[in-house]
Amino acid sequence: MQTIVYDKLVRDRIPEIIKSSGKTCITETLSEKDYLWMLDKKMVEELVEYYKDHSIEELADLMEVVYAAVIARGFTIEELESIRKKKAEERGKFEKRILLKEVCEE
Repeated sequence: MQTIVYDKLVRDRIPEIIKSSGKTCITETLSEKDYLWMLDKKMVEELVEYYKDHSIEELADLMEVVYAAVIARGFTIEELESIRKKKAEERGKFEKRILLKEVCEE
């Protein structure tokens, strides 16, 4: 019997999917503090995966983790979107591909 240790946050249906494939898995429900820490760790993991292959699937995974972090930290997706829009209006987006090289003060 081969055992692979993951020790990582997974999507809610992953244990069900593992069981339906004839395998068994051990899971635990995280405390709120550990959940927040693992969400942050998962966000980095998903960002690294996106950085490797730049796929839209990895962007979707990253968004799912961001949404989970928003809710877990007591905010709403609507608040996130409102702040995103406000910042876009006030400071712009990233559409013009501007690279800030230097700022000089006199």
